[in-house]
Amino acid sequence: GLAVGMGLGQALLVLLAAYTVMPAKDPLLNICMDAKHHKTKPGPEGMLHDQCAPWKDNACCTANTSLEAHKDQSNLYNFNWNHCGLMPPKCKSHFIQDTCLYECSPNLGPWIDQADSSWRRERILHVPLCKEDCEAWWEDCKDYVTCKENWHKGWNWATGTNRCPWGSMCRPFSHVFPQPKDLCEKIWSNSYKYTTEHRGSGRCIQMWFDPAQGNPNVVVAKYYAWKKRSSPAWMEDVTPETDKAVCGLPWPVLVLLPLALMVLPERAGGCGSHGWGS
Repeated sequence: GLAVGMGLGQALLVLLAAYTVMPAKDPLLNICMDAKHHKTKPGPEGMLHDQCAPWKDNACCTANTSLEAHKDQSNLYNFNWNHCGLMPPKCKSHFIQDTCLYECSPNLGPWIDQADSSWRRERILHVPLCKEDCEAWWEDCKDYVTCKENWHKGWNWATGTNRCPWGSMCRPFSHVFPQPKDLCEKIWSNSYKYTTEHRGSGRCIQMWFDPAQGNPNVVVAKYYAWKKRSSPAWMEDVTPETDKAVCGLPWPVLVLLPLALMVLPERAGGCGSHGWGS
């Protein structure tokens, strides 16, 4: 009887595992970060403005956010691109594109990190940017001038918009950011990571893409989500959650679960903080 019982128990556990795997939505894919202007979940947006339009089929930004992203003095963050004189249009187009990616992309999940600022609870960290996107950004901006290396913090906000801090000098971009890597990594406190991966490789995030070809960042997010999940650190983080996962199972599994646990008593686990009589 014991062997049959064990066999049945294992069969039930296999069934249980199948159920657990099936409906689980990947928490790193197709999500919006918890930040100032983001929607709670991605979805289609009919009228995304100009450079944000590539995301219209599935976006974390609203039409209004996409419109604001294109303004010189946008209401999104009261940020002024022209803090050291007029930013040339070809340079500004990269900053607009960067804003669209940040506000609209549902494919940045693997790099979402906790943020400790008043205006957002989450940020992106070390998003692997395609070589071409980073280099074109630098190339088109290298003749502009700026007074700061990190544009996230340290501005003089006395007038309600960012001005160069006292004592700082406006210098050519190519002095402040000698290499494309310096620009992409330092300007937004390591939101991006410079890579030697190429557009279309499936290994780096594109700021620029042609929506007619689909969104290339979907497969990139999948690859890095898989990589992150198979890393030892992620496994350690996730293990305690398995008890909670059991509590959120669909009813057919919950019906079978006690049976599986009865047959395999040594596998019994608990739900909630104390478990079932543990």
